[in-house]
Amino acid sequence: MIKKPSPAYALSLCLLGCGLVASAAHAADSDWKRGRIYYRQVCTACHTAELKKPIAPNDRTQAEWAAYLKADKHGKGKDTVKHYFSSQYRDSIKAKNAAAAKYANLPEKDLIEDVRAFLHKSAKDGDSPAGCS
Repeated sequence: MIKKPSPAYALSLCLLGCGLVASAAHAADSDWKRGRIYYRQVCTACHTAELKKPIAPNDRTQAEWAAYLKADKHGKGKDTVKHYFSSQYRDSIKAKNAAAAKYANLPEKDLIEDVRAFLHKSAKDGDSPAGCS
């Protein structure tokens, strides 16, 4: 006997489907290639200069990168991740950093989403795990 799904079950499936479509649409709006350029030329350059060790996208899983970005804590909580995407930060380094200069006028939110898309794709468990080069 085939059971007819309850209205609550049908609604939850519908909401899940809508969420997946919205998530896919949001991901499609992000430019992972632009995120890759910014990550490699800004994030990796700074980590290499300051810590003498870059942090590769494939050092973490997708879930770990998502949690890191959501927590918005950089440098063991000394500052925020968002600071490094701010127009003020990009303006402060654009004379020495081509990517910061190139994306100087890009909205912070767009740049963060681009890097998020790159990290998702390039994470240890992503479609194309990537190192720092």
